[in-house]
Amino acid sequence: MLNPRLIALLLALLVSSITCVFIWFVAPSITIIFVAFVASFFTTGILIFMVLDYFIFEEVNNIYATLQDLKMKGLSISKKKIGKIPNPLKKINEDLNIYATKKERQITDLKRLERFRREFLADVSHELKTPIFAAQGFVHTLIDGAVNDVVVRDKFLEKAAKSLDGLDALVRDLVALSQMESGEIKMNRAITDLGKLTSEVVEQLEKMAINKNISISISQPNNIPILVNIDTFRMNQVLTNLIENAIKYGNEGGKVQIIFESNQKFWKVTVKDNGPGIPANHLDRIFERFYRVEKSRSKDMGGTGLGLAIVKHILAGHRSKISVSSKLEKGTSFSFKLEKAIG
Repeated sequence: MLNPRLIALLLALLVSSITCVFIWFVAPSITIIFVAFVASFFTTGILIFMVLDYFIFEEVNNIYATLQDLKMKGLSISKKKIGKIPNPLKKINEDLNIYATKKERQITDLKRLERFRREFLADVSHELKTPIFAAQGFVHTLIDGAVNDVVVRDKFLEKAAKSLDGLDALVRDLVALSQMESGEIKMNRAITDLGKLTSEVVEQLEKMAINKNISISISQPNNIPILVNIDTFRMNQVLTNLIENAIKYGNEGGKVQIIFESNQKFWKVTVKDNGPGIPANHLDRIFERFYRVEKSRSKDMGGTGLGLAIVKHILAGHRSKISVSSKLEKGTSFSFKLEKAIG
């Protein structure tokens, strides 16, 4: 291992040997050569040691100590002195590269989070402002005298109530999403027949499907029970959101398919429509809060814009993740896997 003493010793031996060889050719005397060797060895060794230890290794150790003070979580920097490391300058270079890489990654993440925060605040303010202003306008109109007209009063009160219901749904979704992200909501799991739960969700959305003349089919292998260990309430939210979206954004007169596929360990659930599809450049972002592929069209169809973000977090709480595939004019498929339960 390299250290100031070893380097000084090696260099002193080298210089002393060269000096003795030179003296041997000039004056081949054993006594002179011995005296010259001893004098040059100690003089050279002490000088080289002082230079290396006090001017180079000491400063390098200070740099290394600073690195230790600045090290980030996960940055592995040895607490050994530089003098005990085989190649100190190479080690410092490696640690500096690791530190710089981690700092660069951290800065990139901070910029991404800052951009997300700005977008999120803008979206939240916009989403909250719309129902509040709508309800406010209806109420003020009634206060200004429209309350005396029974027809206008009932109509405006109904619209104000609808706006406030939308605001309530938005706030509840925001609270739920925030709690999921912070881990405050725990999944209350129980062994459940996912096929039966899906049928119940389809029944609840049947009227919506009939209004758009959309047929819904459930494909279940041999009609066997689909037993999974899930939070039934939360998984109902997942299925409701995915099937409702398939109906809402599907073509009139189209079809929605819910397909269950089995392997040794998992049940794979796919919700598929034959609607207009989602452009490829939007697929990576559709699970973000308030992200809408077509904002004007999505607004007309209602919803808080948080459904898919909630779906993503619920499935993450079940140690699963959702995937999406889509082709324009051919439809969209959402899929996820759940581990089989023994029951």
